[in-house]
Amino acid sequence: MNSNTIDAQMMAKMFLAGARNLELKKEWINELNVFPVPDGDTGTNMTLTIQSAAEEVKNLDPVTLESVSKAISSGSLRGARGNSGVILSQLFRGCSKIWRNESVINAENTTRAFQKAVETAYKAVMKPKEGTILTVAKAGAEKAQELVSACPEIELEDFFRGVIDHMQAVLDQTPEMLPVLKEAGVVDSGGQGLVQIMKGCFNAFLGIEEEEEEAEPIVKQYAYRTEFILKNREHISKEERLGFVAFLEEQGADVAAERCEEGLKVHINSDDPGVILSKALNFGYLSRIHVINNTERPQYPLHIFEEDELKEAMADPRKDPEEEEEAAFMPHKEVGFVTVSIGDGLGSIFRELGADYVIEGGQTMNPSTQDIMNAVAKVNADSVFILPNNKNIILAAEQAQNLIHDKEIIVVPSRTIPQGITALVNYLPDKSVQENAALMKDEIRLVKTVELTYAVRDTKIDEKTIHAGDIMGVADSGIVSVGTEVCETAFASVKELVDDESELISVYYGKDVSEEDAEALGEKLREEYPDCEVEIASGGQPLYYYIISIE
Repeated sequence: MNSNTIDAQMMAKMFLAGARNLELKKEWINELNVFPVPDGDTGTNMTLTIQSAAEEVKNLDPVTLESVSKAISSGSLRGARGNSGVILSQLFRGCSKIWRNESVINAENTTRAFQKAVETAYKAVMKPKEGTILTVAKAGAEKAQELVSACPEIELEDFFRGVIDHMQAVLDQTPEMLPVLKEAGVVDSGGQGLVQIMKGCFNAFLGIEEEEEEAEPIVKQYAYRTEFILKNREHISKEERLGFVAFLEEQGADVAAERCEEGLKVHINSDDPGVILSKALNFGYLSRIHVINNTERPQYPLHIFEEDELKEAMADPRKDPEEEEEAAFMPHKEVGFVTVSIGDGLGSIFRELGADYVIEGGQTMNPSTQDIMNAVAKVNADSVFILPNNKNIILAAEQAQNLIHDKEIIVVPSRTIPQGITALVNYLPDKSVQENAALMKDEIRLVKTVELTYAVRDTKIDEKTIHAGDIMGVADSGIVSVGTEVCETAFASVKELVDDESELISVYYGKDVSEEDAEALGEKLREEYPDCEVEIASGGQPLYYYIISIE
């Protein structure tokens, strides 16, 4: 092997190894999330993002630098989930812009690729924050430039080692850049994910992957894709879930087992669906079982995404024929709405307010860019408003907006479920799309939200000492209250947010809260705030006992 260049086959191998290393570390990365909430998902989001690209890379024929670059860019853009996943996809997109035009990869064009990656990712974020994955990526690009400037003929082993070591050093300093990281005692989770990808790529370059992974699980084409919902009779503990995930990873690849409203949403590529389903039955019962023959899955054309032609690149947005047919049967309308929510009650509220399509996701599973695009495809409207209803979904929604060219897409940056509800309530049919967009954005700024959940680990944040199992009130600004009892903590949280201008308190209770308990909280709030209207509704959301808004 030439120590100064990388060909297309090696590029593909390195990328797949990076994806595999991230997958192996995803639970550890999830644990690095600052807030100790039960849906910390940076590792999962980054893994699902890169695995979307890995699937395309594994199916390439022929394998060229151009085709690998296309696969990485296209797959990650569509598969991007959460802010970390979107930023990762933009880093890949930037690199691909450089590498797709090269005959081989070397230190010089890799330096240019890293610089383009950082430039592209920073442009995708409205308010870039230092001490995050962006800072770690920028450190790698700067170190690459330093090394190449000092020695233009530097060998790639020395080049990659120097870049990764510097990225690790900067990652270790992220707690000094963001006080919230220092207080929680963790490094940035997104930055850690990026470093793990780089380390996996480097190990493959050194040949370590071949020595350690005889079965080469990341490149194996498994025969079946198995998907199902595991409905457990009792709550599956974190230890049981991790044990089940470990079993799944032994059986196949591309594993995801995420909490959803009904229990655990599972999907895996394997050769024996029967073994997977039989094991799952030990934990409860199954629904929505789908077994897909991977050898019969359709192949789609890949696209290169130019700097200024994202919309044109989506001439074939991979719409499901059934989705197009469903949209065709929907009466045509000028304006439609796609919203993200979770829980039967909240979903019903959005539909009653006029939402045409509700994407199930949000706190427990961030939808991908492709999920949002598919939802928009089902709405037979000229203009479609997208309500992300979660700060970790806004970037994916904006990425979908850039990739859809046959409809006018308006992203209302709602950061919480109540903000999304307020946006729909304030839509006025007699006003233009632009006027409504401005009105909605103004109105959601007036909504304060607090969510009640439990802590999954001990930590200290926002000057509050938190123990695993404590009840937390997580507001827009951070954790406002910590206690041991749900109702008392909810009441204390609302007390932190209500002011003299507050008029309405809306309480959406989750699946683990009884109607009686919710009404009792409502009565307590009415007594404390007689000048405020208090509304109680069943949200049905998992993990979050209450979602409460103050307007």
